[in-house]
Amino acid sequence: MPLYKSPNAAAPVLTQFSLKGKIAAVTGGARGIGLEIVRGLAEAGADVALMYTSSKNASETAAKIAQETGVRVEAFRCNVADRESTATVINQIAKEFGNGRLDVVVANAGNLRPYSLSRIHRGDMASQQFHGVMWTAQAAGKIFKHQGKGNLIITSSVQRHAGQHPTDPSCLQCLQGRRCPSGQESSMSSSPTTFWTTRTRNYGLPRMIVITTQPPERMEKWLSMIPGGRIADAAELKGAYVFLASDACCYMTGADIIIDGGYTLT
Repeated sequence: MPLYKSPNAAAPVLTQFSLKGKIAAVTGGARGIGLEIVRGLAEAGADVALMYTSSKNASETAAKIAQETGVRVEAFRCNVADRESTATVINQIAKEFGNGRLDVVVANAGNLRPYSLSRIHRGDMASQQFHGVMWTAQAAGKIFKHQGKGNLIITSSVQRHAGQHPTDPSCLQCLQGRRCPSGQESSMSSSPTTFWTTRTRNYGLPRMIVITTQPPERMEKWLSMIPGGRIADAAELKGAYVFLASDACCYMTGADIIIDGGYTLT
């Protein structure tokens, strides 16, 4: 199946970044990077299904973004660690929210602890949502194949490119998928490093969360490894996701955008 081509590739460049009329779904969309992805896609004109697992304020968050942007934003509860649940919710989004269509799916949900390869068990795989990207890609891919087009974007990790980090060096960053060929037309990913978000956990893997409760020496070590000299705000990522979701990158597939303040250069 050939890559989708914009009906007017020569259109003024800013119009190509518009997502007006597109239907998007974002897993892990109630907080952190996922919340900023939802906000960015909505600001660019897309109607967005905010998928979440346990956030108590997801519906209120979706309603607030909808009011601010003037597009439809609705919350859908989904445990992406469960294959059937993921397929059911994504199909529901396409059928009911998208009126039979789904253009963009962002596989962003994750909650990774720095497990060592020798200590991880099957239960950890499910509870930490290692399967989430695969089940999301699989469900989205079936819809995309039926439509003849679609766009899958995956939030990966900069640790795929730079293994050094002031935590357990054998953690399973290798499992963060860059591409999941499941019949969809386009598959791309974004690999961020540490970001300030409202979600704080006492873990050390820099992907979707940054640890505000870490010892000062660990934070200093992280900062010393980022040539940019600071930790980014999660909102600084949303522009990249808008680009990946837009017609401005129709010929881009299987690629990985690294946004890390120069971390991988060290």
